[in-house]
Amino acid sequence: MGASLMIVEDDARVRGALRLAMEDEGYEITEAEEAEDALAQLRDNGAPDVIIVDLMLGGMDGFTCIREIRREHDVPIIVVSARDDTHDVVAALEAGADDFVTKPFEIKEITARMRALRRRARQAAEREAPQENEVVLDADLDGDESAPVVLWPDRGIVARGGEELHLTHTEFRVLCELAETPGRVLSRSVLLDRVWDRGFFGDERIVDVHVRRLRTKIERDPSDPSIVVTVRGLGYRLDPQR
Repeated sequence: MGASLMIVEDDARVRGALRLAMEDEGYEITEAEEAEDALAQLRDNGAPDVIIVDLMLGGMDGFTCIREIRREHDVPIIVVSARDDTHDVVAALEAGADDFVTKPFEIKEITARMRALRRRARQAAEREAPQENEVVLDADLDGDESAPVVLWPDRGIVARGGEELHLTHTEFRVLCELAETPGRVLSRSVLLDRVWDRGFFGDERIVDVHVRRLRTKIERDPSDPSIVVTVRGLGYRLDPQR
């Protein structure tokens, strides 16, 4: 059985072209012309392996659709849109998308991005390892030492006080890359190369967006981060709190 893909696109021609191309790649396709239909399918059938979402949909727009999907699912999401303004790209990523492709696009680019996202998803889902590699990110959350924030890269888990946190695959990959070299600065370009598998050709600010979202989930005070620290002019550094 091949991987599954949902296409949320109101343009029948684009939807049809994507279906044909992705079926040739071995994907099992479901389609939705409207966001409301896509959300209903997700409720009834569960999440596919990847979702492609257009931003300009009739009824509920793509931004809202992505936010609704993210309430329940960690599935990788790629935005495919004619809207190429930087504000739209950032807004889509803030909503929860993992990648952004501008129309018109090459099918090869879409398939490459999808393979990269699925590869990261598989790595994050691998929960069996000979030895657990544990990184304590914050041992004293709000003065409560019974509620540490801990990362297990090999198991694909970040937890606070034993309760798993809801990170997207991309947020998790960013955190793991920083955790590989704690205390060392990684530039935005290095994070792009490592996390996006050299498959993203857009603005480096995509890294800032995902770091900002990550901080809202792991930091005691996202406006004054102490775990994922910005080094002005250079990039980001992970400072585990012991």
